[in-house]
Amino acid sequence: MSSYVNIIERYHDYRGMIQEMLHSILLGLSDAHLFESPERMLETLDELTTHYPFIDIVYTLDRNGIQDSPNYWFRDGKTRTDFSNRGNDLSQRPYFIMAKSKQTVVFTDPYLSVTDRVLCLSGAIPISNSAGVISGYLVIDLDLEKTISFLMGDSLRTRFEPFFKAVYSTIATGLFCVVGILLYSGFSELLKMLEEPAHMESIRPFSSIIFITLGLAIFDLAKTTLEEEVLMHKDIFRHSSTRRTITRFMAAIMIAVSIEALLLMFKSAIGAGDYLTSATWMMLSAVALMVGLGLYVYLGAKAENLLMTVKRHKLGHYYDADGNVNEHQRGKSEFKN
Repeated sequence: MSSYVNIIERYHDYRGMIQEMLHSILLGLSDAHLFESPERMLETLDELTTHYPFIDIVYTLDRNGIQDSPNYWFRDGKTRTDFSNRGNDLSQRPYFIMAKSKQTVVFTDPYLSVTDRVLCLSGAIPISNSAGVISGYLVIDLDLEKTISFLMGDSLRTRFEPFFKAVYSTIATGLFCVVGILLYSGFSELLKMLEEPAHMESIRPFSSIIFITLGLAIFDLAKTTLEEEVLMHKDIFRHSSTRRTITRFMAAIMIAVSIEALLLMFKSAIGAGDYLTSATWMMLSAVALMVGLGLYVYLGAKAENLLMTVKRHKLGHYYDADGNVNEHQRGKSEFKN
């Protein structure tokens, strides 16, 4: 599940599109005769949710804000009817107050649903009878996360996300097992040295150090994998998220390379001169990795800032300050097309 902060950020990016799409759905359902036949209503809603799977609840209110229809819920691709809320007084809800005062299609800001603890967005439209008199209001609640995934074409990937997390969890668990084996080997070697200090060779302590430092490096890699791919939400559409993941992985690799280079330096200092050349090359490799990573982070941040500036300019050109469609600009765009 996406974080609430990420959903809100995406909502502000696509607010005009979401409202325009919800406006068209409300207009398509604002037929007073549709609610007179429950069978026809269910058939229409089943077909609607096939194309718009992000719709959460549909219901109607009378002129006084009293719910006069059941809740039409959408779960697992099917429409369910719930009569428990019928007769509830919803006259103080923001969407009813706005719809009654403006007598047009209205939208709420995102809010946290009390029912299923997800971020929702509500839209309402007046319903007129055959005489043209407003007889009630149609209300639709959208699951905001599913709506944004639908607009971004990310719905299919979202379905596979639990599988991806399970695979990453398995990989991280395997790495933690390797860490356990390395630490066991390192401390076993350390205990042997403590038992026979008189017969200990000058280079022998490094075998224990190598086991423990490798365990440290692999632990950091497993921890990064678990945090980035399982525990934390990662927005693949934002360059900063990918850049953060790559930075953490590269940092883990640089730490491991630097530690091994330092150990080879120590070995060469106590008489094993053959290791000096390898240690120098490893240290230079760590420096090159650090320089390359710094350039990647700097250029990536510059590129993302440029892309966001262009995107905001385009959205600001097409939508007004309140996130509503700028009809003048849309007309110019349609004329050009």
